[in-house]
Amino acid sequence: MGIIRTDKWLEEEFDRPAKICEKLLPAFKGLSAPKIYNQLTDFGMYRASRMTKEIFNSMKENLVWEEVDSFFQEYKRRWGGPDIPIYLFPIGQERSFFFRQEEKVKGGVSYPDKMFLFLSNRLTSRELEALFVHEYHHICRLNKQTKRFEDYTLLDSIIIEGLAEYAVLVHCGRNYLADWCTMYTDAELENLWDRYLHDHLDLKKSDRKHDDLLFGSGRIPKLLGYAAGFKIVENYYKVNSYSTKVSFTMPARKYISAEHNSTKKSRKK
Repeated sequence: MGIIRTDKWLEEEFDRPAKICEKLLPAFKGLSAPKIYNQLTDFGMYRASRMTKEIFNSMKENLVWEEVDSFFQEYKRRWGGPDIPIYLFPIGQERSFFFRQEEKVKGGVSYPDKMFLFLSNRLTSRELEALFVHEYHHICRLNKQTKRFEDYTLLDSIIIEGLAEYAVLVHCGRNYLADWCTMYTDAELENLWDRYLHDHLDLKKSDRKHDDLLFGSGRIPKLLGYAAGFKIVENYYKVNSYSTKVSFTMPARKYISAEHNSTKKSRKK
């Protein structure tokens, strides 16, 4: 499978992205095209505008479909990863008459059997690779875990995000880590962990509070679950050897147990 030539879809129906989503009906069994589109826009899919049309044209000129396919072939071979379809679309941009909106550069969402990347025309090749590595690590881990995707808990989500970004650190370098990796100090994270996350690690994905704690909402700090996940994984690999393939299968609870033991030791000193 690999890269799906969504550039051809976009050439035909750019101004009707919900219509494009009709082509995704076989990949989202049970969902209508409008519901698929609404789901994907939550993660960054474009709405038709002059700005997003410019992004699409730039993506074509820069052969982005071919470049992502080369990343896919490389990491599928390196990691022994699954052969899944990958869909590329421009990332949504919002303009306000009164406020200057922050330009969105990249986004993505991965399912056990498919990947979506939402891209701008301001990504370097290395930044694009970092996004791909993060999302493909998700897919590899989802396919190696015995737990069903629907049964994932907040702890599973925290660790899968931390592991995916740690793979970016290993394969692309620290300069390409997401901003949320350094959003909070260690002391802040320890306090926020105790305050918000510690007592809710078994929350299922279907629980609304799961996403509030993972992404941040209201009083819950922005991307708290992501930031905590990266710090836990980074601390684990400061004292343990790293293997990307092993990171696909190691239970989430093992990372948290190691973090708990490490914290207890540091407090005794």
